[in-house]
Amino acid sequence: MRTKYLLMLMAFFIISLSKGQNKWGFETMVNTMLTNVVDTISSQELSEMLKNEDVLLLDSRELSEYEVSHLEGAKFIGYDNPEYEVLEGIDKSTPIVVYCSIGKRSENIGIELEKLGFTNVFNLFGGIFDWTNRGFPVLDSEGNEVKKVHPYSTTWGVWVNNYDKEYGTE
Repeated sequence: MRTKYLLMLMAFFIISLSKGQNKWGFETMVNTMLTNVVDTISSQELSEMLKNEDVLLLDSRELSEYEVSHLEGAKFIGYDNPEYEVLEGIDKSTPIVVYCSIGKRSENIGIELEKLGFTNVFNLFGGIFDWTNRGFPVLDSEGNEVKKVHPYSTTWGVWVNNYDKEYGTE
């Protein structure tokens, strides 16, 4: 456990010395946060998956984060008080990809989805931060493509590149 936190601290230190996100530091930090109980999917794999099959995207951040920007087609489920009603009528074998800022909250929601009987659940590795840092689009609450991300806090905001950081009203 101590090693996990030392690695995370090291990753934060490396990023603070560099200009913008350090890919190695980001991936190291994400790997220290996840247990990988839920299968992960990369941003590139998700992009390809979305071209070829129907996927249910679930945003497990809070509403203020979701409203700033989210992946196209994503449904809000939330984290502190998940809205599992969005799953009513969904076949248990439907491919579901859950995401949050970096993947920790979405991993926890993914675990709960698997407990509910969903059999094809994935966690987006690196979350919306990785998605946007790789240049994939996000939409605001009105459906417009934007270059904004809600980074949850100023501490986590160091991992977002080339996007305006908008904290909303919390």
